[in-house]
Amino acid sequence: MQKVIKSNNLNKDLSHILSQLAFDKLFILTDENTEKLCYPLVKDNEQVTRAGKIIIKAGDNNKNIESLSSIWKYLSENGATRHSLLINLGGGMLTDIGGFAAASFKRGIKCINIPTTLLGAVDAAVGGKTGINFNGLKNEIGAFAPAETVLIDSVFFRSLDHQNFLSGYAEMVKHGLIDSDKEWKATLSFDTEEIDYDKLKQLVVDSVAVKERIVEADPFEKGIRKALNLGHTIGHAFESLSYEVGRPAQHGYAVAWGVVCELYLSQKYCGFPKDKLYKTVYFIKDNYEGFFFDCDHYEQLYEYMKHDKKNESDTVNFTFLSDVGKIEINRTATKEDIFDSIDFLRESVGL
Repeated sequence: MQKVIKSNNLNKDLSHILSQLAFDKLFILTDENTEKLCYPLVKDNEQVTRAGKIIIKAGDNNKNIESLSSIWKYLSENGATRHSLLINLGGGMLTDIGGFAAASFKRGIKCINIPTTLLGAVDAAVGGKTGINFNGLKNEIGAFAPAETVLIDSVFFRSLDHQNFLSGYAEMVKHGLIDSDKEWKATLSFDTEEIDYDKLKQLVVDSVAVKERIVEADPFEKGIRKALNLGHTIGHAFESLSYEVGRPAQHGYAVAWGVVCELYLSQKYCGFPKDKLYKTVYFIKDNYEGFFFDCDHYEQLYEYMKHDKKNESDTVNFTFLSDVGKIEINRTATKEDIFDSIDFLRESVGL
């Protein structure tokens, strides 16, 4: 099981982690953005100064086979062995592709994740899911391969623009919904405009703990880990459509829209309380601007849902809630009801 460290002293904690791991060569993976904005915060670490630095293009559209191949190529040409160690310094896109590169190079080398975005910290970097996008589909190729350690330091979050902050915060709202009334109310009551970073740090710690507990109970998504997919079946479809039409939506925004749809279905199929549905919808409406699409896109969205990895046969598989913290996995809905949920989203949020 991977170790998650909430850091108050980034370089001190990184040095301690590296001293505990045996490796022959060290490499650090960044993208063009994190190399400029985040690498300077670790570059003076004695071991990092000697590490081979790999830089790939930024953006989820570059989480592809070409970028993956360039990472493998650098490792191979610079003497990486099965005993080498890769540090993934970046957001969710970077830890996804870096984790998969490490898992597949020479049948697996160790890696450390240092998430630099809120989304990366509360979602992608923790839990061991790695992968790349392929054939127009999100995370189509990948593996369960936990990093040795995930080092979380909120120093990186202060540099995020508001959209990237909200993208990560959507996953925290989801964690609140699947955990408890206390966690859900805490996420909805947080001031997302005037951000209190000390308060945010504690919220992040609590949110990561929700995911840790679930992943520890079900590391390979055979059962309760599917709770983490709330909002993602329809959300990933919105995300894929946004790239298809050339107006890319951030992952967390797509998840927020997916949460609205899947809570609507939860209310219809499992009796999720209407007052909690509308409180969540109001929060999402207030914070997440729309992505325009119309009824002509519904069939395309449904096709994306049918390709979701959580499905069995041709059935679209969902995680629903009967209440906050009361999880219903492996649920299905009719195509008509799925389309009704998208109508509800467009009417309530204004997409």
